[in-house]
Amino acid sequence: MTGRLMLLDTASLYFRAYFGVPDSVKAPDGSPVNAVRGLLDFIDRLVKDHRPQQLVACMDADWRPQWRVDLIPTYKAHRVAVEHEGGPDEEQVPDTLSPQVPVIEAVLDAAGIARVGVEGYEADDVIGTFTARAKGPVDIVTGDRDLYQLVDDERGIRVLYPLKGVGTLQLTDEAVLREKYGVDGRGYADLALLRGDPSDGLPGVAGIGEKTAAKLLAEFGDLAGIMAAVEDPRAKLTPSQRKRLDEARPYVAVAPKVVRVADDVPLPDVDLALPHVPRDPAGLEALSARWGLGGSLQRLLTTLGE
Repeated sequence: MTGRLMLLDTASLYFRAYFGVPDSVKAPDGSPVNAVRGLLDFIDRLVKDHRPQQLVACMDADWRPQWRVDLIPTYKAHRVAVEHEGGPDEEQVPDTLSPQVPVIEAVLDAAGIARVGVEGYEADDVIGTFTARAKGPVDIVTGDRDLYQLVDDERGIRVLYPLKGVGTLQLTDEAVLREKYGVDGRGYADLALLRGDPSDGLPGVAGIGEKTAAKLLAEFGDLAGIMAAVEDPRAKLTPSQRKRLDEARPYVAVAPKVVRVADDVPLPDVDLALPHVPRDPAGLEALSARWGLGGSLQRLLTTLGE
């Protein structure tokens, strides 16, 4: 099946829903369902506004993969809530959000919306792999700028970045990236790597901020070109830049694998087509009654039916 594929960075969206919808939105038993209902409203609006033919809710089966931590131990370290002896780290999330995640998963499954998470990988990697395999245009919906690295005008790949809810989105293409950051999609990962990202525990190269990183990429083409320039006494680098880049070699050697999203995740075979009718109508009805999903679910089902 061809046509526009929409990939949801699901955790990014339900976090936004959780903080954007008041926790007074509750199930009949008093449990908060603001993230569940907010996410259903988001999906309804996205489908109405952008009319994808295919849609996948991409999940974090592993929000902090060990293979990334092995390369850069500080990766997302500050977000770890509890370290289990011999077990996986738990991400620090609001305590009224965690119980809503299994409800979100059950509702998406009963509705028949494709939901994919792969053990050992983040949702970003699932998105990167679907994008790499896509035959037609792709809309990636995320509040995470890391995925700007996938933007590719030639292949029709853009990022829909929520500015306010999902009603106001920044349609991020190469022109937007060049205007804001001075790079295209391919250059964005190198820019992020050089500048670092405290929110992901990526140190970056000391003294190289976003603007300097963009100038170096414009001058030398890519990360490999910049590191080659460190060896070239004729290259236009200040003594300080040369010294700092040289000192950052151990980081620069491993960071690309951490910063760049994987494009070779072993994806399961799933039907990506938007469902017109629920996969499990009785199950969905029971979930709606149990969790008080009301108008949010009905609106989405009406939109899908159209």
